[in-house]
Amino acid sequence: MRFLLAFTLLTISLFPAAANPSRPEPSRPDASIEAAVERLLKRMTLTEKVGQLHFPSLAFPHEPQIEAVKRGEIGAMLNVVDPKFIRPFAEAARQSRLGIPMLFAIDAIYALKITFPPPLAWAATWRPELAERAAYEVAREARAVGVNWTFAPMVDVSRDPRWGRVIEGAGEDAFLASAFSAARVAGYRRGGLATSVKHFVGYGAPEGGRDYTGTEISTPELLDRYLPPFKAALAAGSETVMASFNTINGVPVTMNRKLITDLLKKQMRFDGFVTSDFVAIGELVNHGVARDLEEASLLAFKAGIDFDMASGGYDLYLARAVTDGRIKAADVDEAVRRVLRVKFRLGLFDQTAADFDALPRSVDEAEVRRSARDVARESFVLLKNDTAALPLTSALRSIALIGARADSAQHDHSWWGPAGHAKPATETLRQALEKRMRPGQTLNFVPAFKDPCGREFADKEAAVAVAQRADVIVYNVIEDCEIQGEGVSRTNLRLSGRQQEMLDALAATGKPIVLVVETGRPIVLAEADKQADAILIAWHPGTEGRTALAEILTGEFAPSGKLPMTFPRSEGQIPIAYNALPTGRPWTGSRYTTGYVDEAHTPLYPFGHGLSYTTFAYDPVVLSEPRMSLKGVIDVEVRVRNTGSRTGQEVVQLYTRQLVASRSRPVKELRAFEKITLKPGEARTVRFRLKAQDLGFHDDAGRYAVEAGPFKVFAGGSSQTAQETDFLVTRE
Repeated sequence: MRFLLAFTLLTISLFPAAANPSRPEPSRPDASIEAAVERLLKRMTLTEKVGQLHFPSLAFPHEPQIEAVKRGEIGAMLNVVDPKFIRPFAEAARQSRLGIPMLFAIDAIYALKITFPPPLAWAATWRPELAERAAYEVAREARAVGVNWTFAPMVDVSRDPRWGRVIEGAGEDAFLASAFSAARVAGYRRGGLATSVKHFVGYGAPEGGRDYTGTEISTPELLDRYLPPFKAALAAGSETVMASFNTINGVPVTMNRKLITDLLKKQMRFDGFVTSDFVAIGELVNHGVARDLEEASLLAFKAGIDFDMASGGYDLYLARAVTDGRIKAADVDEAVRRVLRVKFRLGLFDQTAADFDALPRSVDEAEVRRSARDVARESFVLLKNDTAALPLTSALRSIALIGARADSAQHDHSWWGPAGHAKPATETLRQALEKRMRPGQTLNFVPAFKDPCGREFADKEAAVAVAQRADVIVYNVIEDCEIQGEGVSRTNLRLSGRQQEMLDALAATGKPIVLVVETGRPIVLAEADKQADAILIAWHPGTEGRTALAEILTGEFAPSGKLPMTFPRSEGQIPIAYNALPTGRPWTGSRYTTGYVDEAHTPLYPFGHGLSYTTFAYDPVVLSEPRMSLKGVIDVEVRVRNTGSRTGQEVVQLYTRQLVASRSRPVKELRAFEKITLKPGEARTVRFRLKAQDLGFHDDAGRYAVEAGPFKVFAGGSSQTAQETDFLVTRE
């Protein structure tokens, strides 16, 4: 599937133009909806208006909240995932004076019942249509229990794997993240959920990778690196936006009017509503910009935060602030208008009790499982495959399977999955491999550890003994069972527990080692890279993932994933990304050039890297023209051949570099990609179109422009491309 994004020359405008007929079109102003909103707004009391902006979490006992809903004092409810709770609230809303329906929200990101791999793994497929499919299935499961709003997609671009929330995003590149941002929005919406793109903006660049800490981001960096995925999500129709926790250049986003009102609502023309993150308004006190919750609430509201998630400040103080003149009544009306507009667009006013009864209480589990397996299978990234250790062939008589992970379905949901829903049965890797043993083959399993997280040894010696008798060792490890997701930043990105110690012992046997790594972020594998013959990144594979993993290991399918984030050699290289700015002293190996005296200057594995069970060769890049005007286009062609002995998939990646500009430009920037399938000996010419308008950047004042001058274009199977040629952008 080919993916390109086209961008306009409008200031701060980076809208994707590529269309997919299956995706719903972005919401546009509807005269009938606007008229209905205004009619309803005129009938509302101040208490009812403020109630629409009040967004608490489900509390127990919940009866007082139900009574508040009947009085029109609550507009949405957080963390309600059971129909037995959702229905009473929905009925209470219908019984209120105006019958305004409620939003029911959860983090339906990549799991409800059946668990998909996390979004970082979706990005590793380099197939946005698979991400759309995954989001659709998750949304269907959530909608079946009565949920109608999800806090997804998270589209924060991040170059720092120490930050645990990279698991929720699409990695380090704005172009790739934009593609998956649009796809995820389309999938959730098609499955029946409103979306909340998050976290607006710059949350993915916390100092030191520490969650919730501040960021320092220049205007060009903000607009060129961090904003494009939000633009793509809004263009795809995201109904709401969640403001981020963090400060940017010393100002908390929750009270940043320039970002929320001036940029998002006015310049970007976003007409949905903006919600705070969880208790983020109250946290303005901790930031040191407000004395108490009341002052924090007024600061957030004046900045443009329409919805108060769980702080309770709007409920307590907003009406009084209107009465005494600290808040304009017209501004409250505008916030309520945005909330009502979304509810009308979602069709919530047309829903009845019968509609709720008609919701499917379950979806076709077999269909969801198929989707989960397809996504998992294409997400696995083969980093290394020396000595053709993979796939496991019929010539291998004895296979040692080591690691408690291999016989465990625990932690299958990774870091997030709404509570209260029993998870379906999950096949373990051991079970899946045993089914695939050929006649005469044996699979000898030893857990080696007492726990699937590899913290304590159980039978290290037995594992070594089995490994010594085997033709190949498959060693299943995990980053850590608990250290991933929100609030779990790390300084140490090595294998947790005693897993490296076990690898040392296995390497001492001299037998070939296949290392299967479950992780939610890039980790440091420099030592493992020296010891293992093959390394397969399995991410957190999900409900069907270990079956898919066995299919890849045994060669039923070839791996086709590519890295959406760079894998560093050590933590000291972080932050590291392929699209860094050039330096005045590029690395040459000498002392006084960029790099380290105690580490290589290159990553262990670069962005876009991933192997198959076959090999591919690229012919030289061919351009339709050697130059183009500022409003022109160039067609780029590259012929790719399968030079191996089996069918495989390759992600053809196109990059550019502007060689001379008014400010330093990245050494490479991803511009397009296409995932293709080739049979042995088959060749295909892949064509991309480069538009001059796509090659611009923002200056310090936020102005977007394309500058004439020399460029390079690169094509290949990773960001370390081999094929390149030159072209010129001219003024005329």
